[in-house]
Amino acid sequence: MKTISAAEANRQFSTVLREVAQGEEFTVLSRGRSVAAIIPIAKGIHDRAGAKHTLLSRLCKQRPIGSRSWTRSELYDA
Repeated sequence: MKTISAAEANRQFSTVLREVAQGEEFTVLSRGRSVAAIIPIAKGIHDRAGAKHTLLSRLCKQRPIGSRSWTRSELYDA
Protein backbone atom coordinates (compact mmCIF):
# COMPACT_ATOMS: atom_id res chain seq x y z
CA MET A 1 0.00 0.00 0.00
CA LYS A 2 1.33 3.40 -0.98
CA THR A 3 0.95 6.51 1.17
CA ILE A 4 0.09 9.87 -0.39
CA SER A 5 -0.82 13.29 0.99
CA ALA A 6 -4.29 14.66 0.29
CA ALA A 7 -2.80 17.52 -1.71
CA GLU A 8 -0.71 15.13 -3.83
CA ALA A 9 -3.70 12.83 -4.35
CA ASN A 10 -5.69 15.83 -5.52
CA ARG A 11 -3.00 16.93 -7.98
CA GLN A 12 -2.41 13.42 -9.37
CA PHE A 13 -5.91 11.97 -9.07
CA SER A 14 -5.99 10.51 -12.61
CA THR A 15 -2.67 8.75 -12.00
CA VAL A 16 -3.84 7.45 -8.64
CA LEU A 17 -7.02 6.06 -10.22
CA ARG A 18 -5.04 4.34 -12.97
CA GLU A 19 -2.82 2.67 -10.39
CA VAL A 20 -5.82 1.64 -8.28
CA ALA A 21 -7.40 0.09 -11.38
CA GLN A 22 -4.22 -2.00 -11.69
CA GLY A 23 -4.58 -3.24 -8.09
CA GLU A 24 -2.55 -0.67 -6.14
CA GLU A 25 -3.87 0.62 -2.79
CA PHE A 26 -3.33 4.10 -1.36
CA THR A 27 -3.60 5.55 2.13
CA VAL A 28 -4.38 9.27 2.02
CA LEU A 29 -2.84 11.46 4.72
CA SER A 30 -4.05 14.83 5.90
CA ARG A 31 -1.67 16.66 8.22
CA GLY A 32 0.21 13.42 8.74
CA ARG A 33 -2.84 11.38 9.79
CA SER A 34 -4.55 8.64 7.77
CA VAL A 35 -7.96 9.86 6.65
CA ALA A 36 -8.89 7.61 3.73
CA ALA A 37 -8.00 4.55 1.74
CA ILE A 38 -8.37 4.27 -2.01
CA ILE A 39 -8.60 0.62 -3.00
CA PRO A 40 -9.94 -1.32 -5.98
CA ILE A 41 -13.71 -1.70 -5.67
CA ALA A 42 -13.70 -5.49 -5.91
CA LYS A 43 -11.28 -5.74 -2.98
CA GLY A 44 -13.38 -3.39 -0.87
CA ILE A 45 -16.53 -5.40 -1.48
CA HIS A 46 -14.73 -8.66 -0.74
CA ASP A 47 -13.23 -7.31 2.50
CA ARG A 48 -16.58 -5.95 3.66
CA ALA A 49 -18.39 -9.22 2.92
CA GLY A 50 -15.71 -11.19 4.76
CA ALA A 51 -15.86 -8.87 7.76
CA LYS A 52 -19.66 -9.12 7.87
CA HIS A 53 -19.53 -12.92 7.70
CA THR A 54 -16.92 -13.08 10.50
CA LEU A 55 -18.93 -10.75 12.73
CA LEU A 56 -22.23 -12.55 12.20
CA SER A 57 -20.72 -15.98 12.83
CA ARG A 58 -19.13 -14.71 16.05
CA LEU A 59 -22.38 -13.11 17.22
CA CYS A 60 -24.35 -16.29 16.52
CA LYS A 61 -21.96 -18.30 18.74
CA GLN A 62 -21.92 -15.74 21.55
CA ARG A 63 -24.34 -16.15 24.46
CA PRO A 64 -26.30 -13.11 25.61
CA ILE A 65 -24.94 -11.43 28.73
CA GLY A 66 -26.75 -9.43 31.40
CA SER A 67 -30.45 -9.17 31.91
CA ARG A 68 -32.88 -7.61 29.54
CA SER A 69 -35.15 -5.44 31.65
CA TRP A 70 -36.37 -3.20 28.83
CA THR A 71 -38.95 -3.69 26.15
CA ARG A 72 -38.64 -3.01 22.47
CA SER A 73 -41.08 -0.11 22.68
CA GLU A 74 -39.03 1.47 25.50
CA LEU A 75 -35.89 1.15 23.41
CA TYR A 76 -37.38 3.06 20.48
CA ASP A 77 -39.46 5.49 22.57
CA ALA A 78 -38.36 9.04 21.91
